[in-house]
Amino acid sequence: MSLQLVWLEVLRQREDSDTLWDLAIAEVEKRENPDDDDDDDVKPGEVWERSILFMGNKTGGKTTIILRCLEREESPKPTLALEYTFGRRARRHNTPKDVANFWELGGGTSLVELIRIPITSHNIRSFAVVLVLDLSKPDELWTTMESLLQVTRNHVNKILTKLEKTNPEVAAEIKQRMWNHLQRDHPDYALVDPFPIPLVIIGSKYDIFHEFDSEMRKIISKTLRFVSHYYGASLVFTSKSEALLLKARALINHLAFGYDKSKSVSVDPSKPLFIPAGLDSMSQIGPPPVSDSDLGKMRANTPLELWKKVFEKTFPPKSSCDLQDTKDPAQDSQYAEYEVDVMRAQKNQELEQYKRNASKSWKEMDFDSD
Repeated sequence: MSLQLVWLEVLRQREDSDTLWDLAIAEVEKRENPDDDDDDDVKPGEVWERSILFMGNKTGGKTTIILRCLEREESPKPTLALEYTFGRRARRHNTPKDVANFWELGGGTSLVELIRIPITSHNIRSFAVVLVLDLSKPDELWTTMESLLQVTRNHVNKILTKLEKTNPEVAAEIKQRMWNHLQRDHPDYALVDPFPIPLVIIGSKYDIFHEFDSEMRKIISKTLRFVSHYYGASLVFTSKSEALLLKARALINHLAFGYDKSKSVSVDPSKPLFIPAGLDSMSQIGPPPVSDSDLGKMRANTPLELWKKVFEKTFPPKSSCDLQDTKDPAQDSQYAEYEVDVMRAQKNQELEQYKRNASKSWKEMDFDSD
């Protein structure tokens, strides 16, 4: 599916009563769910369909991970806005192939509102998120993670609120599933806040991260262990190494095709982490990596807020301006589409004309000097 074609169709059908966002979402929902069927139950012999959204740092390796999961020998290209592909796998010999829809959000945090397009009330029961964080850029790590997960969570919660009115059984099922990985008698049950849909956190570029100072590695590793456990997520560190990519692929295949979940665990900070959801604990992670005196001075309302302050004390975050992509992908020739480019050029001309008219109006106005 071409996102640009979707937008073109939206522009053609636009009415004054709807926003572009509403129309884009409706168009994608119509194409993905022609029968408007909320029932995701799949009977034996039928095809199971799941969806995964990959998001994270710019140039963090999301496309490479997707291509490896789909066993495609392609060279990764820069992601423009929101891109889509899919994979098919058979659970057993001579059975129909299940389908996994792979969405990839480009632009780091700058295009986060586009997550409203792939995540809908129709597919929420079979949707998962993969957050790819670039371990080589710790000063961007928390800001990227917090922004993307917060917007995604808010959007999913809005969907669940609507489902509570239209299909309360499904809403209750999804909310209960959030806690499935953690037993009620678990000592951390009251300390965590599970993400509303399955979540995998991937720390990419481990080969660069491995060259960091051991204390820096320890802080980053402990922090990501805490965040993953707090959100009920799986955590894996990876790089271009085939062995590490296979571990990431195992977690993603569990989400995409229902493959068996790995029970192996690696928590040694001197080695790549691999911790499936529910197999860690606060006692094993330990306290935030800061002195007792500094810890006593920090005020926080939640454990997550406390770990954020400790992490950003060591790795002050970049400003939001620094995280914006300065390169305009609309000028890239590989994404050229005549109809869209003509329309964009026309709107640019109208914008420049508006600026000139507005400038004249301001210059002609009299202002009181008092």
